[in-house]
Amino acid sequence: MASLFLKLSSQRFHCVPKHSPVSDYDVKNLSEFIYNSEKLLVLTGAGISTESGIPDYRSEEVGLYSRKRLIPYRPVQHSEFVSDSLIRQRYWLRNYIGWPTFSKKKPNITHLSLTRLEVKKKLVCIITQNVDNLHFKAESKNVIELHGTAFKVKCLNCGMITDREVFQDTLRKLNSEILIENCVTNPDGDVDVDESLEKQFTVPDCHNCGGILQPDIVFFGGNIPKERHAYVEKNVDDCDSLLVLGTSLSVFSSYRILLRAHERNKSIAIINIGSTRGEKFASLKINGRCGEILPLVC
Repeated sequence: MASLFLKLSSQRFHCVPKHSPVSDYDVKNLSEFIYNSEKLLVLTGAGISTESGIPDYRSEEVGLYSRKRLIPYRPVQHSEFVSDSLIRQRYWLRNYIGWPTFSKKKPNITHLSLTRLEVKKKLVCIITQNVDNLHFKAESKNVIELHGTAFKVKCLNCGMITDREVFQDTLRKLNSEILIENCVTNPDGDVDVDESLEKQFTVPDCHNCGGILQPDIVFFGGNIPKERHAYVEKNVDDCDSLLVLGTSLSVFSSYRILLRAHERNKSIAIINIGSTRGEKFASLKINGRCGEILPLVC
């Protein structure tokens, strides 16, 4: 096959939605909330990674769902990925093309501020909905990746784990005719690709058992592993306060963390651009950019 050069859009767009500046009153209240917390648990969502150039799904105007209103975007479902080889080809092609850009994203001031809180022994754990590895890149230690990580690949049959960069090399060797330039990625690191290319893309099976290979991510419709869920609950029970950053809490797996904290009388604060469905349970809600206010109090 002749080489196929994919020159995808490298145009930068603003990933952070419109917002008002935080006030001195907001800074004072957040400072008091963190000061009064001895065992702070933090729950983060896609809204903290927008400042690293990774778009989210739901933000007004700049979120993926808003930008694709004319052609609705539907994330891959777990059952479809497992049952349909063409869907797996489509997913891995889009992911393969987006990986060089997505994997090089760097932590921003929000990630670094949380690391600082951990070093000061104020923050005891971060639970993140994100799969972008940015908390670990910022050198935070106690991080629970609620929905897994894009930086590992697992076999759905034997459970073997492969480093995503190693798997990228495998895909590159099998699809050497596809050349890639930098591109704008979607929230989970994939990109939009012409459907005519999908059947040309080769995806290997597990070399250990021949099983299906999937990113170590909980796809929509999938289940969080029981051990991880139990560890999340333990951290909620052990903390004295919960700080929610950059998430609308639309996904139930994150919303139930806030519900559990509320049921156990934990203090709750939320920082997010726009509303969330957890505000009625929070003693403090700040409508603003995490990267603007956290450095002032951490």
